[in-house]
Amino acid sequence: MPLKRDIAGKLAAELSLRRDQVDRTIHLFDEGNTIPFVARYRKEMTGSLDEEQLRSLMDRLMYLRKLGERQDAVIASITEQGKLTPDLQNAIEAAETLQAVEDLYLPYKPKRRTRAMIAQERGLAPLADLILAQAPGRESAERIAAPFVNADVPTPEDALQGARDIVAERVADDAAARDVVRRLTQQRGSLNVQVADAGKDEKGVYKTYYEFSGGLRSLRPHQVLAINRGESEGALKVRLDAPGEQIAEQLQRQFPAHPHSPLADQLRLAVGDAYKRLIAPAIERELRRDLTEQADRHAIGVFATNLVGLLLQPPLKDHVVLGIDPGFRTGSKAAVVDATGKVLATATIYPHPPQNERVKALHTLVDLIRAHGVDLIAIGNGTASRETEELVAALIREYEPVKYLIVNEAGASVYSASPLARAELPDMDVSMRGAVSIARRALDPLAELVKIDPRSIGVGLYQHDVDQKALEGKLSEVIETVVNRVGVNANTASPALLQHVAGLGPKLAERIVEARDADGPFRSRLAIRRVKGMGDKTFEQAAGFLRIPDGETLLDNTGVHPESYPVVKRLLQQLDLSLDDPGFTERLLRLRPSLDLPALARSLEVGEPTLADILNDLTRPGRDPRSELPAPILRSDVLKMEDLKPGMKLKGTVRNVVDFGAFVDIGVKQDGLVHISELSEFRVRDPYEIVSVGDVVDVTVKSVDPERGRIALSMRE
Repeated sequence: MPLKRDIAGKLAAELSLRRDQVDRTIHLFDEGNTIPFVARYRKEMTGSLDEEQLRSLMDRLMYLRKLGERQDAVIASITEQGKLTPDLQNAIEAAETLQAVEDLYLPYKPKRRTRAMIAQERGLAPLADLILAQAPGRESAERIAAPFVNADVPTPEDALQGARDIVAERVADDAAARDVVRRLTQQRGSLNVQVADAGKDEKGVYKTYYEFSGGLRSLRPHQVLAINRGESEGALKVRLDAPGEQIAEQLQRQFPAHPHSPLADQLRLAVGDAYKRLIAPAIERELRRDLTEQADRHAIGVFATNLVGLLLQPPLKDHVVLGIDPGFRTGSKAAVVDATGKVLATATIYPHPPQNERVKALHTLVDLIRAHGVDLIAIGNGTASRETEELVAALIREYEPVKYLIVNEAGASVYSASPLARAELPDMDVSMRGAVSIARRALDPLAELVKIDPRSIGVGLYQHDVDQKALEGKLSEVIETVVNRVGVNANTASPALLQHVAGLGPKLAERIVEARDADGPFRSRLAIRRVKGMGDKTFEQAAGFLRIPDGETLLDNTGVHPESYPVVKRLLQQLDLSLDDPGFTERLLRLRPSLDLPALARSLEVGEPTLADILNDLTRPGRDPRSELPAPILRSDVLKMEDLKPGMKLKGTVRNVVDFGAFVDIGVKQDGLVHISELSEFRVRDPYEIVSVGDVVDVTVKSVDPERGRIALSMRE
């Protein structure tokens, strides 16, 4: 019978939360509520836990439930074998980790045929018991082993060897023995790396690790991932060194040899064999796996943090954008899109080698700009980006006073060849779709970037080496969080964007777009409820994150959930306000400071957190949180690396954040590095405390190395 566990009590203690908070939150999760919905619309029940806290609680809840299921399964398995004792059951039930449960289960776990099993089949288990008993005596080990000689065991030495195999396996299966080896190896072990084949590292990527040694406790995640990659490519060979003498000493204490036992040496040999042959290799695999998992989690966290910054870059609304996907031999693709992202015109230009049709290219771009009222040019940052930027700068100087910006085009080619791109732009060449994507990324980065596998967006650290399933799950969480934080226009959003709204998925997103195309724009949120497949629960989860900008009621363009519309009606009656009043927002803003929120919440029979959110939403209908962040830097002239001098002060955009600093785009071909030591006047432990992807920052040039393409920057005063 499964053990009844107080998981809620354990979570409350671990996360420093109230028991009732945890109980109610678990109940919400078990009812199928999504994290964005719970965080935004169930604050009274959770005690206003934010998304990060809710995800931590959810992750830990899933782990503890998994741990409980495994404990029950192990206890059932050992019970079936008739070997469960009260002490063993208590130890399994008290285990805090899955690893601890597996250590306790190891002696009872079905195994492949081992040397110890063969020895037992040959009747040597009693001799193994004698070795472990360590009774004092005067007989020799050979005399003690002689009675066990038979057709399968020709000599006393063979008998002793078989008995030692049995003892070694018992020692290796002992949970306390494995814990000693694990603990000492973790504390004092080191990873030693040497070059295996320099020919497999032609660019010298792993040169740092050709002669490298690092303690297991001091290894940084990026070092672990680099070493793993070098090892998998055959460039490096890796060895884990453990404190063998200290481990042997501890194991001998756990399995002490009696000084007067004729079998003392046999026990010492068996314990040594248990460590070298059985425990050490297993612990090495386990610790290497743990190091990799920790490094994976860190790298995935880096990617997730950077992705949030990238997705939250402010949109450049109300622009007609000319997107350019630069190229040499096959030309540069140019696409003009209007403020809604609709494609107005396309062209291919050949300003660079081998064609060098610079003048013709300039005239083509000028014609596109004048014909369609282009006021912003977006240039992809890939091949020929620098040369295209110089072309655009010349165009601005000689012809049209527009602005331009460099757009990260990572993943544009992946999108261009995807089924989604074919559905959106069916009559367009694959390469031209990339230019459209670049233009749309300037207009609304979030709406465009959600169409791309986030692993293809270059803001990570070894993203192709980490656990891909874990990475995909984490990045999906990030996209879900950002999309629901921003809100989605139900009348313009693509299926790729809609599917990330809480409660929706790919199929329902497609049906919403189909209904919109068939019947025209939605006039209200309630109209979305009538979409085929939209059940009550799904609508409840999604409704608050969907926006209808020009709908039947102002409320449909806010974060106020439809379930709270009656509360808003009572609130407006009490305040003598009307949503139809042209000055409604200004009047509410003037009233807001004088409102007694607790008293008002009681009279409206609503929680204070919900009322506070309602008031915030009513004072800022149609609010896009991204608009409150610094706008992207728009440029009109190009800067060369040769123009940079130490001491020069510039503005730049953070493109990537890593453990050792931040890469900043200052308008030259190569991003500059602000080392972690240059991020602040004060000591910085984590770069993310100071900067995020998309931040606009002031930097000072420290040094320039044109030959190596390196620029050192500082953010210190």
